[in-house]
Amino acid sequence: MNNIEKRDKWSGNSDFLFSCIGFAIGLGNVWRFPYLCYEHGGGAFLIPYYLTLICAGIPLFFLEVALGQFTSIGGLGIWKICPILKGAGYAATIIVFWLNCYYIVVLAWAFYYIYNSFTRSSELPWSTCGNWWNQDSCRTLAQLRNYTSVMNCTSCEKFTNPVKEFWDHNALQITNDISESGSFRIPLVITLAFAWILCYFCVWKGIKWTGKIVYFTSMFPYLLLIILLIRGLTLDGAMDGIKYLFIPDMSKLMTSALWIDAATQIFFSYGLGLGVLVALGSYNKRHINCYRDTLILTVFNEGTCLLSGFVIFSVIGFLAKSEGKAINEVAESGPGLAFVVYPAAVAQLPFSSFWSILFFVMLIFIGLDSQFVALEGFITACVDEWAVFRRHKEIFIAIVCAISYAIGLSTVTQGGMYVFKIFDYYSASGWCLLVVLFFECIGVAWFYGADRFYEDINDMIGYYPGRYWKWCWKVLTPLLCISIAIFSLVKYEPVTYKKYRFPKWAEYLGWCIALSSILAIPIYAIIFFVRQKGTFKERWNVATTSTIDKRANQFISLDESVALNDC
Repeated sequence: MNNIEKRDKWSGNSDFLFSCIGFAIGLGNVWRFPYLCYEHGGGAFLIPYYLTLICAGIPLFFLEVALGQFTSIGGLGIWKICPILKGAGYAATIIVFWLNCYYIVVLAWAFYYIYNSFTRSSELPWSTCGNWWNQDSCRTLAQLRNYTSVMNCTSCEKFTNPVKEFWDHNALQITNDISESGSFRIPLVITLAFAWILCYFCVWKGIKWTGKIVYFTSMFPYLLLIILLIRGLTLDGAMDGIKYLFIPDMSKLMTSALWIDAATQIFFSYGLGLGVLVALGSYNKRHINCYRDTLILTVFNEGTCLLSGFVIFSVIGFLAKSEGKAINEVAESGPGLAFVVYPAAVAQLPFSSFWSILFFVMLIFIGLDSQFVALEGFITACVDEWAVFRRHKEIFIAIVCAISYAIGLSTVTQGGMYVFKIFDYYSASGWCLLVVLFFECIGVAWFYGADRFYEDINDMIGYYPGRYWKWCWKVLTPLLCISIAIFSLVKYEPVTYKKYRFPKWAEYLGWCIALSSILAIPIYAIIFFVRQKGTFKERWNVATTSTIDKRANQFISLDESVALNDC
């Protein structure tokens, strides 16, 4: 027992809380949640959203954190609870690897916008026409407002917005088709490298240093969101946007897309199924009250979604009134909400460069803490599984960052946005997460045993949580996951970018990325089962019987103070 390797732990419980806040509260709260709200009828979206949150989001968040804390190992090692399902751990690790490769590109765009906010002292480059990237049809927002006051809005369709032109023809310099990759956007290549360097130095010193960084990176965006909210509520038309956020269009509840988007938004925004929450929980001391922390973090996450909704919808209401358009015609999905709508708003404000820098700094901090915590989750899973990586952890982190950067370069070409959409649609959301989470519930609640896991939780926190969570893990959550997965296949719609429909080969590429994680589950299960000896029943018993050494875990928890002194 003395040979058990001591594991790093958080310096204090607040390190864990702020790291979870930093990971769970990211770009999905700023642009994806508000966009889905107004796309699906405002308040109508909140009905399935909160239903999924209660039946799946919170129970799974609690399960993953508690599982990591109990086992004190990362996303691969936890599958000692049910060895045959270890493929789900590999699937989660693959998903978070793909997520790391493309998610950070949003930070590269944000750095590019910050740089351009400094280039002119009097005005922002996307607030005017007549630049090399503008078309003849370009009209400023002030001109568009004048037009809408004297003619029908349909007459304005021939004009283009300088903010959208800056995004498409300057920042992206986007081509017409995914097969036209074009050349590298050198400024974005540089900003992407800078973002990866920041992530590396945030992670390489280990979990204690990461825990200290997120004190700032996770809380600074709240200060900026509150400042932006105060400014947003003073804009003309802001209340129209706020009303749209909360007044539901009940007819939308009959559409399948509403329910699918609401469920996947919960899983994606909470970071479920990626192994990251397991890794963060594994650094907890054994008797930390992870149940209480789960409820605290849920309040933070949902509060941030609503705060971001107020900020974004106040700005959307302002833009809708300025351009004479309906609110649902102003913003675009995905990155468009952050890189088109808000830059258009700040361009109309006094000291526009200051407000622009403020917003994109906030966007960077929101994305950065999610990025390096996700990277920490991937690193933890690998070093816990393979000792050679643990012995050379800093070199391993550098190699992972370099490989991820090389893959991410495909998204900073002139056709890179199409590649980004393929990654975003297939690699780390939707069907992949639903499958992993389904097997996660089955492995813990049915093979390991929900009652047995409740005993482990009682041993850690000193009491039994309510029975509701147990029934969610056994019935409600896996049923919800598999139902939405089947529903999404039946109602499958291929990926699009604005009005562009991807060719079949691009869809096949996307499905290959998705299957790279999903197929890890059955492939590992078959190989593991075949390698066992004995009858079918004997093999099954070995494959589904937990191999966790509870005595070893208890020894580690008693000797944590020694472990911390040795680190």
